[in-house]
Amino acid sequence: MGIERNFISKLHNSTNRKYLERMNDNKIHCMDIAKKYEKKYWDGDRRYGYGGYKYIKGRWAIVAKNLIKNYKLKAGSKILDVGCGKGYLLKELLILEPNLKIYGIEPSKHAQKFIDKQIKKNILIQKAQKKLPYKNNYFDLVISLATLHNLEIFDLAKAIKEIERVGKKKYIMLESYRNNKELFNLQCWALTCETFFSKNEWIWFYRYLKYSGDYEFIYFN
Repeated sequence: MGIERNFISKLHNSTNRKYLERMNDNKIHCMDIAKKYEKKYWDGDRRYGYGGYKYIKGRWAIVAKNLIKNYKLKAGSKILDVGCGKGYLLKELLILEPNLKIYGIEPSKHAQKFIDKQIKKNILIQKAQKKLPYKNNYFDLVISLATLHNLEIFDLAKAIKEIERVGKKKYIMLESYRNNKELFNLQCWALTCETFFSKNEWIWFYRYLKYSGDYEFIYFN
């Protein structure tokens, strides 16, 4: 297995969250809406998800820089983002290195409407657990950010195995917890999470699946 990274945590921790308010806000209804992953999840009220997920120039730049630097990406490098959403991180990657070959998969038809035109031709409407239509080691880097914990464990295993198969290098970021406070906050906040694993459980699961890539966890403090 690879190493633990710290690409996203600072950005994640910059957002204030009111955990109990979400838990008490008719949460089951909100979960039902969020798990459709369409307009209300991305651009509806905050109680259903992002509350309006817009492109902010430079917001993802530091993450893009870290990916390029740590994985030695250059002109011609092929990158796949599993669960790419509206493609904002992919857009930042192309701003920094315009000659990257960018690909993505995203099941949300609403999210795909916002993906930049120069990327959109290589974005598939597909769920992460489905077999990827690419050869072994086709990509120089496969990434997946805050996506795979939304799968049930049998589909989660399929998705990780496919990422392992098609990528020479890999990086996965997931929601997790290290103590009861973080678990409680995660359970309060999460609308779409299906797999609530502690950090140690995730690491065990990666090893069990023989995942060889890097990883990161975000916590709800």
